[in-house]
Order: sequence, then structure tokens, then C-alpha cells
Amino acid sequence: MTGDVSQACESIDNGYVGSGASRLGLVAGAAVRSRGLGLLLLVLAVALAFAGNARAATAVPLGTAEPFTVLAGSTVTNTGPTVVNGDLGLSPGTAVTGFPPGTVNGSQHVTDAVAAQAQTDLTTAYNDAAAQAPTGTVSADLGGQRLAPGVYRSASSLGLTGALTLDAQGNANAVFIFQAGSTLTTASASSVNLVNGAQACNVFWQVGSSATLGTASSFRGSILALTSITVTTGATVDGRMLARNAAVTLDTNTITRSRCASPTPTPTPTPGADRTPPRVRLTIPRHCVSRGFTARVSVSDASGLRRVDVFLDGKRIKRTTRTRFSVRISAGRLRAARHRIRVVATDRAGNRKTARRSFTRCAAAIPRLTG
Repeated sequence: MTGDVSQACESIDNGYVGSGASRLGLVAGAAVRSRGLGLLLLVLAVALAFAGNARAATAVPLGTAEPFTVLAGSTVTNTGPTVVNGDLGLSPGTAVTGFPPGTVNGSQHVTDAVAAQAQTDLTTAYNDAAAQAPTGTVSADLGGQRLAPGVYRSASSLGLTGALTLDAQGNANAVFIFQAGSTLTTASASSVNLVNGAQACNVFWQVGSSATLGTASSFRGSILALTSITVTTGATVDGRMLARNAAVTLDTNTITRSRCASPTPTPTPTPGADRTPPRVRLTIPRHCVSRGFTARVSVSDASGLRRVDVFLDGKRIKRTTRTRFSVRISAGRLRAARHRIRVVATDRAGNRKTARRSFTRCAAAIPRLTG
């Protein structure tokens, strides 16, 4: 048992080193050593719960900055036929240039109360993103990595050469937060790829100074920069370019404000179509008949009857909606032969069921002659 305790303690210590829960891991190891294996399950439960909380990233609340695709503090400058899908805002600066030839498919708020409030909310959002506890550190270049949801911090700069893949692991609400101590720079033709349900609306880049997106790059997520943002020629963005204190500079870009897809509602189960026909029972005499008799009919159906038709030798002699009824057959008027009675029941779903019976009209008796 002593060996098991030591091994367990070593696993706890090693498993939390380098994470936000490292101190708890060391305390857990010490507790197990002092109290024995009987305390192991309790310690593991507490430690794992702590670690789970440390890994959880929460969506950054943008407040009134949410409708803005581009928001700057000093100026917004554009070159070429840039398309901004969403609102454009500026506060406290006053200069927005390059529209046209650029196009804004949304509202423009320049040095007004709406833009000022959006900047206030951007500051709150920036501080929220910066304060979230990281999963761990990441390398300066994010290219070639595949990351699960979480908070990733670099004390200095962040760069991207090639492709970064963000894997939501099937959770459409998964959040990714990147914290750059200074700059964020992406190389030409670099890309951020989203897989397994990841959404650009849940990706946030908190940048301690300025961000620059390389030419022809494909970027996803909202940049919350303390200073400025430069989007170079041909870069496309699914997200937001939000700069607190300085300029946003654009050049022949397409920038679309990311929106989270509404969850698909679970369809309310509807009863399946009624494909079951009615049940029909027709009772008539089995022997040869020479005079009138009564045919008895009973019908049942779960969805209800629309009608019941009774035919004698192909001619309809009765129609009703009753489930039990009788029909008087005057056999004396029929010729001596075999005859058919047919009952057709139709329910409200349009299903039909037919019952058939035959009977014989007896021939008239031949008088016996006596000498």
C-alpha cells in the first residue's frame, strides 16, 4: 500500500505542474502522504474539480461593442474596395477616410454617444479577457498547432505562420481566448481554421499593444487591441477589429462581424401518420336463403370513421358513420344464384378496409306430382 500511495502522490504532483492548479497538486500529494491512501479519492475529486475550473474559458462580454465590425480610438483609414459587414465606429477621434471606395454594410458612428459607449464597453471586455486564468503558455508562433477550448497566454508577442486549428470538440459554445502581452502578427497567407463546432464569435484575441494581419491571410475571431490594428492587403476577417486607443487601418479587405449560430431547437415529436386501416366485421347466414335476412356490421378505428358503405352485387345500398349497424337484405327479390355483399370502411386518415361475404339465393322448390 505504501508503494501505491507514493505512486499516486507522484502522479498528482506531476499532473498539476505547469497548470493553474500546481499548488493544489502539491498540497494534495502532501495530504495523501500524511494521511494514507484512504484520503486519495477525496483529494482527487477536489483537485480535478479545481483543475476543471481553471481550464474553463468564458465568452467575453462585448456589451454595446458587439454590433461593431470595426471600432477605433483615433482614426479609421481605408485603401481600396474594402467591405465592412457590420457597424463602423470611432471615438474619441474624428477622422474616417476611404469610404468610399470602401463600403460599410451597417451604421457608422463617428464621435457620437453610441461610439463612446462602445469604447467604454470595449475596455470592460478587454479587461475581462486579460483577467481570465490561462490553461498554460503557448509558443510564440501558433502555426501548425491544434488547440482545444481554453485560455492561452504569451507573456510577450504572439505570431501565426501557416495554419492554426481550433477544435471545439463538438461543443458549439466552446470559447478560445488568446492573451498576447505585446503584439499579435500573422504572416501572409496564414489562416485560423475552426473545426468540430468551433465558432468565430467565441474566439477572442486580447492584444497588449498592436495587431497586424498579413496579406491574403484568413483570420477568425475578435481582436481587442490596446493600441492599433492593421489589416493588410487582401486579408479577410470573420470577427471584429476593435482598437481601444489608436487607429484601425484597412486595405482591400472583407471583414464580417461574426455571429453565433442559434442552437437548433429539438423538434417536438409529432404523432406518426395513421397508416392502420379500420377493422371490419360482416356477419351473414351461412346457409342458402330463400327469404330476407339481416347482415350485421361492426367497425373500429383509432382515428375515427369517415364513412362506411355497403354494396350488394356492386350497388351501394347504405352509407353511414356508425360503428355498429344492421342491413336488411330482401332475398326474395333476388334471382336464384350466388350474390355478394361488400362493406368498405374509410377512416379519417383515408385508410380503407373491405370485408366481403357471399350468400346463395335458394332455388324455388319444384312441386312433387302424385298419380
